[in-house]
Amino acid sequence: MSATYNIYCDESCHLEKDRQTAMVLGALWCPLAKVKVIARTIHDLKTKHGMGQAFEAKWTKVSPAKIQMYADLIDYFFDESDLHFRALIIPDKTLLRHDEFEQDHDTWYYKMYFDMLKVILDPRDHYRIYVDIKDTRSGKKVEKLQEVLCNNLYDFSREIIERVQIVCSRQIELLQLADILIGAVSSANRGSCASEAKKLLISKMAHRSGYCLTKTTLLREDKVNLFRWHAREVT
Repeated sequence: MSATYNIYCDESCHLEKDRQTAMVLGALWCPLAKVKVIARTIHDLKTKHGMGQAFEAKWTKVSPAKIQMYADLIDYFFDESDLHFRALIIPDKTLLRHDEFEQDHDTWYYKMYFDMLKVILDPRDHYRIYVDIKDTRSGKKVEKLQEVLCNNLYDFSREIIERVQIVCSRQIELLQLADILIGAVSSANRGSCASEAKKLLISKMAHRSGYCLTKTTLLREDKVNLFRWHAREVT
């Protein structure tokens, strides 16, 4: 029988010239039937640690005062069997040579998003993909992303990829959890994290996953699946 999954996507340091080297695209996914229960549990964990109704958990807000809450959220991800995570790591954007491959940064960006998502997608199932809003161009980006994904799956009636929709992470608990996991992977791959609280969370995620967060995992790894992408040499 087919199943329907929600996929929550976010990215770190995705702009072409943001003075950051490493870029990470990530996705957190779970069965649609479990979304409400998981969202409620994340909300309750934040409330347990004294966070107000409107508090948005995200990697940039990690601090010593909130370290236990973020640690509990990471533990919850690993303890909940219906939650899965994949990240595509571009270790050094300065090595990109778009002109030599006859593409611009946006075209390459869609290719990377497809490479990140393709391992998750099964043509026997159905998917609703939610992408964190970034800028005024987000609407056109998600339309293009859905077109690319559907065409690759021969899903011209859009029965597999039911929707690709921009959302605001402040309102989506699972997207906040995705941001935390992506942030940990991104920081691990930048190699210079000044925050002791963030270092502890990176160590926790590495310990719980059994991976160092900077290398490609087995393709069939379905809890924390990582792919470290390298720019192809010009021939």
